[in-house]
Amino acid sequence: MEITTATTDDIDAVVDLWVELARDQRAHGSHLLADENRTTVREATLHRVVAEDLLVARVDGAIVGFVMLTIERGRYEQRRVRGLVENIYVSPAYRRRGIGSALLGAAEATLTEAGADVVALEALAENDAARQFYAAHGYAPHRVELEKPTESDTL
Repeated sequence: MEITTATTDDIDAVVDLWVELARDQRAHGSHLLADENRTTVREATLHRVVAEDLLVARVDGAIVGFVMLTIERGRYEQRRVRGLVENIYVSPAYRRRGIGSALLGAAEATLTEAGADVVALEALAENDAARQFYAAHGYAPHRVELEKPTESDTL
């Protein structure tokens, strides 16, 4: 297994994996649509390749996972530079082999090298496996996002 910066040759494979990720996340309460976003994700993936904000994991030459990362650039000055892991995914057939840990470690190293003081990421509240994975890698809750349907009786 090797972790490399993605190239334009990797875009289709990454988009296919992103669609898998979006489908998987529906089971954990995500509102994100999978296939309906394929074109948008393809464009975003191309931008990430150009910006070198996308790492891929390869096994025997095939892309089996990816991580998207960036340095947070907001309009407000902050005390710390936040590196963001925006998406991380390993194909189910390749899980529990250390690939996710390798991708996360590579993302953290890349973000640290780019000046990040802290690395942040998100996990769906219902995705216990992801939250346990991140906790095992030293991540702890920092901010909690809450939502409710607009058709609620309590509006």
